[in-house]
Amino acid sequence: MKKYILLLGVGYLGSAIAAEPVGTEKTNAKSGPKKESANKIAEPPVLDVLTIKAQKSNIDQPFGSYLDHSNIVLSRTATSDTAQMLKGTPGMSFSGGGGISSRPIIHGMADDRLRVQVDGMNLISACANHMNPALSYVAPSSVLSAQVLAGITPVSMGGDSIGGTIRVNSADPEFAEAGAGPLIKGQASTFYRSNGDARGGNISASIANEHAELKYTGSTVQARNYKAGGNFTASNTKNSNDVVSSSAYKSENQSLSLALRNDDHLAVIKVGQQNIPYQAFPNVRMDMTGDDSWFANIFTKSQFKWGNLETRAYHEDAKHKMNFLADKMSTPTRSMPMETYGVNQGLSVKANIDITDKHLLTVGGEYQRYRLDDWWDPVPGSMMMGPGTFWNINGGQRDRVDLFTEWEGRWNEQWLTQLGARVGGVEMNAGAVKDYQSSTVAQRAEATAVNSQNKKQTDINIDWTALVRYTFNDMQTYELGAARKSRSPNLYERFAWSRGAMAMFMNNWVGDANGYVGDINLKPEVAHTVSATANWHDANQEDWETKITPFYTHVDNYIDAGLCQTANGKTCVSPSGGFNFLQLGNYDAHLFGVDVSGSKLLLDTAKYGSLTGKTVLNYVRGQNNDTGGNLYQQMPFNATVALEHRRGAWSNTIETQLVASKTDVQTVRVEPKTAGYALLNLRSSYTWKHLRVDGGIDNILDKNYALPLGGTYIGEVSTAGTAVPGMGRSFNVGMTVNY
Repeated sequence: MKKYILLLGVGYLGSAIAAEPVGTEKTNAKSGPKKESANKIAEPPVLDVLTIKAQKSNIDQPFGSYLDHSNIVLSRTATSDTAQMLKGTPGMSFSGGGGISSRPIIHGMADDRLRVQVDGMNLISACANHMNPALSYVAPSSVLSAQVLAGITPVSMGGDSIGGTIRVNSADPEFAEAGAGPLIKGQASTFYRSNGDARGGNISASIANEHAELKYTGSTVQARNYKAGGNFTASNTKNSNDVVSSSAYKSENQSLSLALRNDDHLAVIKVGQQNIPYQAFPNVRMDMTGDDSWFANIFTKSQFKWGNLETRAYHEDAKHKMNFLADKMSTPTRSMPMETYGVNQGLSVKANIDITDKHLLTVGGEYQRYRLDDWWDPVPGSMMMGPGTFWNINGGQRDRVDLFTEWEGRWNEQWLTQLGARVGGVEMNAGAVKDYQSSTVAQRAEATAVNSQNKKQTDINIDWTALVRYTFNDMQTYELGAARKSRSPNLYERFAWSRGAMAMFMNNWVGDANGYVGDINLKPEVAHTVSATANWHDANQEDWETKITPFYTHVDNYIDAGLCQTANGKTCVSPSGGFNFLQLGNYDAHLFGVDVSGSKLLLDTAKYGSLTGKTVLNYVRGQNNDTGGNLYQQMPFNATVALEHRRGAWSNTIETQLVASKTDVQTVRVEPKTAGYALLNLRSSYTWKHLRVDGGIDNILDKNYALPLGGTYIGEVSTAGTAVPGMGRSFNVGMTVNY
């Protein structure tokens, strides 16, 4: 048995986030907004909030869509990709990647356009191909709550992003009752999924008294290549044509936390480590051949008569390696080692001040310091990759300082308003780059030209948000919001420098198999968004609900791709395989769409239990105003329709996913078109005392379909035109024991 690497780690479970979702207080014409006590301050209102939590759904929070504990456990059984746990959230879709590294997309915007926090840490992908996005750092078994702001994010909840915010948290500390003995709890789970032979497990154990809790968690998962619902390619040579080559993975996570409580003060210290020995990528030319990271996260929260104060400090250290795994090894000696080392540090302070019983003022600031080195070691005997080391990014620096203030007014039982402003500065720089020092004179000249440029860039970003909520009566609530949000480019967008064919192919964080070069002079993206929500439901919020959220966003200086042009004395060559070499630039763009969700209690009897129908519909369209073309990775119209049955300890769900054909593709990226499809899934669970058994069948009919946002399949060969297929039928089982 291979050694199971211990990852010490832990992080604060966002106490306010998990327990009190933003702006979801129950309101009605008789009683008005539910007021918070002086010792507990609610977060400000937002549009489109999803909260996943272990506790039973709270009907006092009508603006959220909830998954209870059984749904969370079922999703852990069905996927090892934490991002996929958010599937079914209005406005969300997913960009394909490795088995644990898909990237969430909110209203057509993905990756660094979103603010993704894990236990309050703003994580950054340390890879030229973004193989380690923020949510890949946390295992599904560690997720207790998640909050998705698929609309307008209050300035107090995130900056340096334009598309939305995702906040994932582990469990809150749990202390023993005063005067009671030690509180000892634990959990052990295991699961198996037939497609890809995926198997794994996790454990957790905690001991606590009245003032302290010590908790350990650990998990492991391993899977082979998965199969599509049928043959999707004729190009595979190492695997059969229904196997999605380069989709295997293995991951190990562990963490340790210590929570301390004294009167009105709480402190949580969490440390963790992750080891990914390998993760293959069917839509990237490289594979992950090693990823070791660790973090330390310290959170404090203190309650005072005037409100509360929260502080957080964290450190994340990531060492990442890429090369070719077996499926991409066209020759036995094929090799191109690439390494990345990133250090991410952050500090934040936030004060929630009770001005009156109707007005709340939130002020705060945050600092983030990021350092990145990306180098490619020489390959012995290679004429091209040697004799020296290639420096893709040398000493990359990205420092961000933000200050924000936010005011929330609860004027009466019908009206609530919120105004916020955030000012931030982003400073970026990088050191001298180098080529392989080979005989390619043009490449050496390009490095010299790049090094002669002033790479230091400073951006001043200004955000503001304005939200209003009107509760017409106990069955109707309306929200309207407007915002200005900004995002500075990431280090690769600004500093990926080489126009050499091989180097361009190695810089690709969007999964389209094209080659990319950045631009030092890129301007920050500025998004202007208007969004509204109409929510109709029965008076008790137990029978039916319908929510409609249209949105429109105009983006100035949107970072998009165009055909590569000559620069720094280097001409872009024409690549093979039907792909393109692309360079980043600023454009004007707009996105619009609508999210619709609803539920209806169809049956509720003591004999047969309850039966509830649920549906979610999403539509988004994005266009580049300057080129007239479509934006990349825009999800076509899609819907999810489900029937959920519950009777005592037994729960069952039958679900249909409907996706229209994708014809609005981005031509310059050679984005493949995909046909529409329908999938049928079944999930079931039963709880008996301390034992829970989960089961399910995904893609019951073994449908052969292509992922609209999965990118281009290059699992074995590099030829444009084939989309990455979705997974065929899979039988999933899981078992959890609690004590």
